[in-house]
Amino acid sequence: MMRISETVKHLIIINVIMFIGTLTIMNGVFYDWFAMHFPKNVAFQPWQILTHMFMHGGAMHILFNMFALWMFGTPVEQALGSKRFLFIYFSAGLGAVALQVGYYYYDFYSAYQGIADLHMNNDLLRKIVSIDASNGQYIKGEILSKQMIPFLNEYNFDSNLIDSNAFKALFDMNIIARNTMVGASGCIMGILVAFGMMNPEAKLMMIFLPIPIKAKYFIPGIIILDLISGITGQSFFSPSNTAYMAHVGGALTGFIIMWYWKRTQFNKNRWN
Repeated sequence: MMRISETVKHLIIINVIMFIGTLTIMNGVFYDWFAMHFPKNVAFQPWQILTHMFMHGGAMHILFNMFALWMFGTPVEQALGSKRFLFIYFSAGLGAVALQVGYYYYDFYSAYQGIADLHMNNDLLRKIVSIDASNGQYIKGEILSKQMIPFLNEYNFDSNLIDSNAFKALFDMNIIARNTMVGASGCIMGILVAFGMMNPEAKLMMIFLPIPIKAKYFIPGIIILDLISGITGQSFFSPSNTAYMAHVGGALTGFIIMWYWKRTQFNKNRWN
């Protein structure tokens, strides 16, 4: 059995501690503090850009991520050292959140065109898109409509200006702004790419597809499926609420870093 490396071990410990906090502290408040919220949501805080990388949505989520971190992170850390390993890990996490949030922003401002003519106050809009209009697993328009009335009154906004098209835009923006991101998946995708670039002939396989495939084919295939899932919403092997663009962003960041280091390995500008 492969012995776990020190940095990977400490990352796993931090992830487990944060997961315990999610399960035990103040009935979801811990999650709200440290999960990554869309910046237009009133719950967003700058530290979430980092802390969400140590949060997970369930036991299977953290189990699979920590298994992948041990399996691929250990050989990558052993090959690159702890400093460069951590540089890839956190850079990939930042690249993941940047691409996913950028994708959300594109959808958000596409929906915003439906209310642009209303010239709604930014603070009012932020409160409306932050409303929890959920009922079980579904977002209900009637809940959103009812809960936004006090905000409209607070800002002296004429509710009659909000026709069906404007309400649909607000509803869509609410769904987007209520998205949260948690998990080390973006970081791990960067590490996975680093592993693949160092070990292209290594044979990998999925649990539900036990066919050995070389890393140089397996890893790009996973990334392409994530990209298709992110664009189409069609899930191939992950839960439907997966932040697919975060996977792509983490993988792309890991590739760029490894490509640069390989290209400059004999250059005086090499990062150490």
